[in-house]
Amino acid sequence: MAENVTETDPVALAEAELQDSQLAEAAATLFGDRLEKAHQFVAHLATSGIERGLLGPREIPRLWSRHVLNCAVIESLIIRDARIADVGSGAGLPGLALAIAREDLEVILIEPLERRTVWLNEVVQDLGLKNVTILRARAEQVRGNVSVDYVTARAVSALVGLLDLTLPLLEGEGTLLAIKGASAPAEIEKAQKVLKRFPVKSVETVVAGEGLLADPTTVVKVSLG
Repeated sequence: MAENVTETDPVALAEAELQDSQLAEAAATLFGDRLEKAHQFVAHLATSGIERGLLGPREIPRLWSRHVLNCAVIESLIIRDARIADVGSGAGLPGLALAIAREDLEVILIEPLERRTVWLNEVVQDLGLKNVTILRARAEQVRGNVSVDYVTARAVSALVGLLDLTLPLLEGEGTLLAIKGASAPAEIEKAQKVLKRFPVKSVETVVAGEGLLADPTTVVKVSLG
């Protein structure tokens, strides 16, 4: 009977993933006293997020591991009280996951599609997040209008194209954190010519969430300055 319930209840199906004790511990560690807001976020993703096409229905059983926790762990790479621009925020990943995990962060979600910004506004209001601003715009349209310490991106484009979208927002100083997978080293190699156009201090592949997640998050970290 329980199996039938989860098949018809997307929230229950998503929450069933936390029966894994490692995932449950990771969620508690990352979100602390804001864990309930993380549960609310996952509920939005599993219902209206799927219904409106922000994620595919096959993602429901792995919303915590593949999406929310995978994104939230990069908070360990961000200093306190930082300002962040999340480019191509889509379903609020990683931007909303970071805003929930770290109340000290000021997060600007940059998303050009209206249906996505409408959904993001609904979620932010429901969760009562005071540290989030939503801009309906393309990244290149907000250059000079936002001042941030970090730019984040996930599943926006290959690094060679992503750099021109994100690095100008740092205005010569700050850090890009691009969530990537095993292709990260190859993407860095292909982006060498583009990187030379910016005052790059360092480019490296780092891992976030080791010891916390079974599958840690690979991040391309580009520092300017």
